[in-house]
Amino acid sequence: MDRNPSPPPLSRDVEEDEVAGGDCIGSTVYSKHWLFGVLSGLIQIITPENEKCSSDDKEQQVELDEEMENDICRVWDMSMDEDVALFLKEFNAPDIFMGVLAKSKCPRLREICVGILGNMACFQEICVSISNDKNLGQVLLHCLYDSDPPTLLETSRLLLTCLSQTEVASVWVERIREHPAIYESICFIMSSSTNVDLLMKVGEVVDKLFDLDEKLMLEWIQNGAAQPLDQPQEDAEEQPVFRIVPCVLEAAKQVRSENPEGLDVYMRILQLLTTMDDGIQAIVQCPDTGKDTWDLLFDLVCHEFCQSDDPPIILQEQKTVLASVFSVLSTIYASQAEQEYLKTEKDLPLIDSLIRVFQNMEHCQKKSENSTEPNTEETKKSDLTQDDFHLKILKDISCEFLSNIFQTLTKETVSRGLKEGQLNKQKCSCAFQNLLPLYSPVVEDFIKMLHEVDKALADDLKESFPSLKVQT
Repeated sequence: MDRNPSPPPLSRDVEEDEVAGGDCIGSTVYSKHWLFGVLSGLIQIITPENEKCSSDDKEQQVELDEEMENDICRVWDMSMDEDVALFLKEFNAPDIFMGVLAKSKCPRLREICVGILGNMACFQEICVSISNDKNLGQVLLHCLYDSDPPTLLETSRLLLTCLSQTEVASVWVERIREHPAIYESICFIMSSSTNVDLLMKVGEVVDKLFDLDEKLMLEWIQNGAAQPLDQPQEDAEEQPVFRIVPCVLEAAKQVRSENPEGLDVYMRILQLLTTMDDGIQAIVQCPDTGKDTWDLLFDLVCHEFCQSDDPPIILQEQKTVLASVFSVLSTIYASQAEQEYLKTEKDLPLIDSLIRVFQNMEHCQKKSENSTEPNTEETKKSDLTQDDFHLKILKDISCEFLSNIFQTLTKETVSRGLKEGQLNKQKCSCAFQNLLPLYSPVVEDFIKMLHEVDKALADDLKESFPSLKVQT
């Protein structure tokens, strides 16, 4: 459901009256008096008198009055201005919003209040203030248990904003660690939501949490790893055990169906998981999970990213997601070589994709060198820390993955590759240029095998790469 937080434009008469009153907030044209009125209206909603209303009135409170919605939406829009955000803080608006979140059953009102706090948290001083408020922190985390997708989206946005502030990130990480139910709530969202905007934002939160704290990542990996043996079957049905990897995969599939460009964050989560032994085991220990992960990533490589009919420059857009995908595939490949889903017929499409990445990488580097932009020292340094840096990471990961595949190739696979065109002099040369000299033993073993299949091609390649001292 689309909900536009922006308010309708003010009429000229209203604007002139507010400005003439001399009660502008900071350097804005927004009226303090009007804002007091809106906040007072919010206070009325959560006063004890309203709590004593009849059950019919309480049911009506689930729906927000149209005039109140328009006014509070104006505040939501205004709160993106730092002067307004600071004024709201001074007026103790966060406490008012906390009261609304603790007592109101109206999804729209809850969404807007969290959204305003999210805007306010974009300013460091206010972010620190919100983060250091224990009670408000508890209420906000409790919003992650909400069933309303827009409220969950705004809560995730606020949480990501706070986690991105170095000064307070650890406060939120610790709070989340103290609330195990948050893990279950986030896993439930990833595994069941069809709201791609929500999935994207929740994915960013998980990615940020794992990047900030390995201990938390380990705890989440271990959560649900095994169902307690003494748990009755009926309880198991009522309380499903969430495992992090299947939930991430389900979210990635949903995101892919509507926004393939948004896969980057979920591929990074999988890559972060593989930085720990427990994370690798979480992927490969259960055959079904390992197969699901491999099948999804293999399909992305073969049918989604860096395809043969894509312009080479597409690599610049896809370099980070490809690095994550190849890293996870390489880890699975090295850990699960005996698994049925890693059949040798999948080696050749992967080799083809990896070599295409190398070729596109070479194209991008040549284009960068031939650029008409002045090559000042400052420009070179900036380029090196951005595109070149990420391309180098992609190259290193791709080389490691290709070397893993080369080590498992059979003569039959090499022969088929030559017949089908995945392997030829040009492609082998491209692979060798990137693998040498770091992976010389792997290349030498490949040349030995190639010599048995196609002696002329093997000799030709040895001529092109004299550093290869292969006994054949």
